[in-house]
Amino acid sequence: MAATDHPLSPEAWRRGVVPALLERCCAAWELTPGEPYEGGVAGYAVRATRHDGTPAVLKLVFPHRESEHEAEALARWDGDGAVRLLERDDQRQAMLLERCEPGTHLCDQDLDKALGVFIGLLPRLWKPAGAPFRSLTDEAGHWLEEIPREWEEFGRPFERRLVDAALDALASLADTQGEAVLLHQDLHGQNVLAADREPWLVIDPKPLVGEREFSVAPIVRDFDLGHSEHAARRRLDRVTAELGLDRERARAWTIGQTIAWCFDSQYLETHTDTVRWLM
Repeated sequence: MAATDHPLSPEAWRRGVVPALLERCCAAWELTPGEPYEGGVAGYAVRATRHDGTPAVLKLVFPHRESEHEAEALARWDGDGAVRLLERDDQRQAMLLERCEPGTHLCDQDLDKALGVFIGLLPRLWKPAGAPFRSLTDEAGHWLEEIPREWEEFGRPFERRLVDAALDALASLADTQGEAVLLHQDLHGQNVLAADREPWLVIDPKPLVGEREFSVAPIVRDFDLGHSEHAARRRLDRVTAELGLDRERARAWTIGQTIAWCFDSQYLETHTDTVRWLM
């Protein structure tokens, strides 16, 4: 996730806002809360049980541009390859979700099995869509402004040629896209879980509307599926070939978004490695 404009940090939000939100949502939806999931950047999720004994997940979304309309994306998918949305409270940015059991991550599988799952899921997620989702064209414009600024603010942490490659890619791609569909711009192996309703279900959408080739970017840079030039190129080659996507556009989108999302101490090195390999 890119840097947030929210006045509170995710950690301060979890400490100061989440407890009261959790209490109100449990009361409104008649839930018994259980163990929370490991903390993520994009929100707070806790196991919950409904009044009829049905297991569920209560998710509170940290306010951020990339997480806008997460509930709407899940509603559009309506359980087709993605976790089902059971309840939503947009004012509180809260959702009650289908629980995935056993809930193991796709990235725990070997590379080729994981790629087969992605290849099966992606076409199911590509629903026709427009408002209220932000367009990939608008998001690319945002990245074009932010990348040079963040590169300077972070002390020029890598060579300028990577910045230039990302800016060139984004500038050339944004206005030349194919058919616009609903996209999950953070679809990596930790956002696909083993489930009982289907073998694998997608979670945590960060929705955009744009061309299909963009969907490949988070899969290519998923270092949990192997952090090497061979593994990254294998992901790019197989997904684009089997889904009939334009490999060069997918490669360029990966360069652009990966640099836009690299300004995080946790991911800067792995993300910039991926871009160097693709160049």
